[in-house]
Amino acid sequence: MKPPDFPASTEQSELRSYVDRTWDSLTRGTGRIFAAIDDPKLPPDAGEILYVPSSENLEAVTAKIMANIPAGRRPRLEVRNLPAERDSIREHGLLYLPGDYVVPGGRFNEFYGWDSYFISRGLLISGRLELARSMAEQALYEVQHYGSVLNANRTYYLTRSHPPVLSMMVADIFRATGDRGWLSAALPLVEKYYYYWRVPPHLNQATGLSRYRDLGNGPAPEVLASERDESGRSHYDRVKGFLKEHPIDDYDVDLYYDRERDELTDLAYIGDRSMRESGFDPTDRFGKLNLDVVHYAPVCLNTLLLKMEEELAVFHHELGNPDAARFWEERVMESKERINRYFWNERRGLYFDYHLGRESQREYPFLTTFWPLWAGVASQEQAERVVGNLDLFLQPGGLEASPAVTGEQWDAPFAWAPLQLLAVDGLERYGFHEEAREIARRFVAMVATSFKKEGVLREKYDARSCTSNIEGKIGFGYVTNEPGFGWTNAVVAEFLGRFGDG
Repeated sequence: MKPPDFPASTEQSELRSYVDRTWDSLTRGTGRIFAAIDDPKLPPDAGEILYVPSSENLEAVTAKIMANIPAGRRPRLEVRNLPAERDSIREHGLLYLPGDYVVPGGRFNEFYGWDSYFISRGLLISGRLELARSMAEQALYEVQHYGSVLNANRTYYLTRSHPPVLSMMVADIFRATGDRGWLSAALPLVEKYYYYWRVPPHLNQATGLSRYRDLGNGPAPEVLASERDESGRSHYDRVKGFLKEHPIDDYDVDLYYDRERDELTDLAYIGDRSMRESGFDPTDRFGKLNLDVVHYAPVCLNTLLLKMEEELAVFHHELGNPDAARFWEERVMESKERINRYFWNERRGLYFDYHLGRESQREYPFLTTFWPLWAGVASQEQAERVVGNLDLFLQPGGLEASPAVTGEQWDAPFAWAPLQLLAVDGLERYGFHEEAREIARRFVAMVATSFKKEGVLREKYDARSCTSNIEGKIGFGYVTNEPGFGWTNAVVAEFLGRFGDG
């Protein structure tokens, strides 16, 4: 298929206008608690419960919340303290955040971990500095009161985080404001979050690399409730059926499926939860259905942690802490060496994820191969080799996540806004400006074509047919294409700013 035409100036203006006004409709907070508490991922009869950390004054928070909702709805809302034993929660609900934040859209009606960074970039482009600052502050609040930047602020997400982008959010706000007092208050929480990823079970001590690892057990409640097909089968039913009926070479199926009992194993549920912490839910990147993710050190996670080390060095320099800055700079050098030692494949000219058990790479091309370019880890020669493989991913609508069609949404033929942005950033960093421009223009053109028909931006797109129509193309997980959509809005706005008519 020929790439669609880049939108004309009037269409670019319409896209920018859509993005600017949609931030308000996607904003949640204490003043819009009922908009936030609605959870499409739980059964319709689930209660309206807000959980508040025990470190907060429950009465004061309750009064603050009730003052902002209509009197007729107040009896429906329960405000409770979060139990100390989180696995004792039987009725799931929203986790309290004190300020305003922007949700992705559709069924994702809460504050999401890695979505928040891309949304924050979009807010800054739209001139919404205070809302972007509030986004960073809510992420910091989660680290302080819930232990990490959560996958999202619902109780069933308390066992896992999301790809770590907090330091970049903080850095963006500091660059925009120059507020050293704010940075000084944020710094200890950024460091605390860094160490969430750099101790077991996330850290593999033999390699010094980190992995994704949900801390919970059993089926994820939101998956049981919402990820069902037209026949009523849950995602787990479909996974079990696939493992039962298909030969798999990626891993030992007995680790994940008990044939005698016809049940998924405990490790299967941990793997499923952990691939959700990765944000790539699901692909075949870490073995079929990503179930083997806990045995992988991923390119994406370890590159993000290097970026966090770089930002921490900068923060300490800014705050006059040269010894601490040198500590983090040394960490950066060590991380660069590890990334190239474990992930770089000289024969293929790509960065691949590393299987910790087999002590070898899985040669599964995926767009995270561009992340070491984005982070400045690659040499110029390595960058040229990666760019030489661009045709593996390039389609009329931009870059598809991988060349493999698997029936999973983070593989071909799907294009995702954040992966376009980091690839374009990486290409521009190494001087591949024409390639970066072409990818951005193809992606924006595809989104604009769909926008003319639907009037909304979507979560993901089919890069081969240049459409947001995904009907019948996804077999696992949720099968919808959500409107809104936070990170798509942000990336389109950024690409229009860089490559559009102005």
